[in-house]
Amino acid sequence: MPDTKKIAKMGMIVAVAFVLSYIETLLPLNLGVPGIKAGLSNIVVVFSIYYFNRRMAFGIAITRILLCGMAFGSMSGMFYSLAGGMLSFIVMVLLKKTGKFSVYGVSIAGGVFHNIGQLLVAIAVLQNKMAAYYLPFLLIAGVTAGVAVGILAAILIRRFKDTGIF
Repeated sequence: MPDTKKIAKMGMIVAVAFVLSYIETLLPLNLGVPGIKAGLSNIVVVFSIYYFNRRMAFGIAITRILLCGMAFGSMSGMFYSLAGGMLSFIVMVLLKKTGKFSVYGVSIAGGVFHNIGQLLVAIAVLQNKMAAYYLPFLLIAGVTAGVAVGILAAILIRRFKDTGIF
């Protein structure tokens, strides 16, 4: 059973993700492709993968998706986020484990695979492979968001290691 400090840390991290997700709902991001977001709360997931063990990071990722989905989205949106978030999480953990990718590379892959996971759900739900035409736009969006998230997560990881707060 996790100790009180671990639970408190996880709670604080999920709260930060929740706030970032709320801020994201306030941003007017309309690029003509449905579902494209900045992915600000993914900063917390990337940070968690580097800072906590895999099980804790997974708990943070899944809690973030469920809470933010219930608060700021719809049930169907939550399923899309869950598919994208879990595929993204698995890919990021595997890439980090190899030791061959920086935080930036891991984050970029996470952004790309998050969008791929959501696209696969869209194809299954719509039962129409035409949704795959969004892939180039989603890849560009995933790389762009992954770069931004990676930069911010790397700064946080560096700062937290330097301060020893966690």
